[in-house]
Amino acid sequence: MQFTVKEIANLTGTTVKTLHHYHKIGLLMPCEISGSGYRLYGMKELERLQQILFYRELDFSLKDIKKALEDEPSRLECLRKQHELLDARRQRLDCLFKTLAESIDCAGKGEIMDKTAMFQGLKHEEWEKALAEQNDYLKEKYGYDMIKDRGIQVEELNDKAQEAQWFLKSVCAALQNRWPATDQRLYNLLEEHLDFLNGHGQEIDKRAFAGQTRFFLEDEFHRNMLESMQLGLSYYLCFAAETFAALN
Repeated sequence: MQFTVKEIANLTGTTVKTLHHYHKIGLLMPCEISGSGYRLYGMKELERLQQILFYRELDFSLKDIKKALEDEPSRLECLRKQHELLDARRQRLDCLFKTLAESIDCAGKGEIMDKTAMFQGLKHEEWEKALAEQNDYLKEKYGYDMIKDRGIQVEELNDKAQEAQWFLKSVCAALQNRWPATDQRLYNLLEEHLDFLNGHGQEIDKRAFAGQTRFFLEDEFHRNMLESMQLGLSYYLCFAAETFAALN
């Protein structure tokens, strides 16, 4: 069975102009040119077009798609690879969708969403943009380039952002429920947070963490970040961390 360009376009949702371009650059060649000059395509070409469209869905450039198809002569192997890539994107989109839904919910309630929660599921370049303001501030005031010195480990940052969201929400709830800053339940939250950080490549004890919270309180930029989540949060967190650090 053979199909014309128009039939292929109607079948796949691709435009005739796009198919002509794919032919021109040698990405998708017709199996035959009729005596009247019509481009004709068979099942083999349909299968190749399917692979092309999968790669386009993954934002591959046409040049990279052509190279990928040349390097993957086996259709089954190519499909398996595309399945892995699409599954990874699906997981990331699920995370972004959840973050977007939470943003919409907060906006509808007139609440300010935790800044850490806004960036779950981001890619490398998106993390660079998300951290740009804070990094510029640190470079200007303290001569510290967070992105250059630490680098951007996407999976690690996404994990830490998710845990930080849980931790700060929990501390905000403790403040709203008027737990004393010396409450054992609050200390349990702090200890769980430190366990997470130390389990993810960051060596920090109670005293060092108390020093961090003191810095967040005294530094205007970071104090404002915490206060935007919950009024009094920077003071509450600092006092809780310092009393926690004073324990034996």
